[in-house]
Amino acid sequence: MLIRIVRMTFDQSKVEEFKLLFDEVQTKIQNFPGCQHVELCADVSDSSVFYTFSKWDSEEALEAYRTSDFFDDTWVRTKVLFDGKAEAYSLLSKN
Repeated sequence: MLIRIVRMTFDQSKVEEFKLLFDEVQTKIQNFPGCQHVELCADVSDSSVFYTFSKWDSEEALEAYRTSDFFDDTWVRTKVLFDGKAEAYSLLSKN
């Protein structure tokens, strides 16, 4: 299993727009082949920082998602809301 964590910082005026976007796409991501789980976590010390946490069957499943048209569209809509560069981390899990 692959765990993917993405840290994103938003302009404070764009936070609600991002939350609405995530609510819109969460089920579609969850239903993408190979995705086991996806959720949004807010940073308790900075209200402009969010993390997405997802679990994938394999690196190939994540890569298929990241090269999909759906991801391209969602990423374009998300990154225009950023206040800084996103940081992504992929971790292999034995479970």
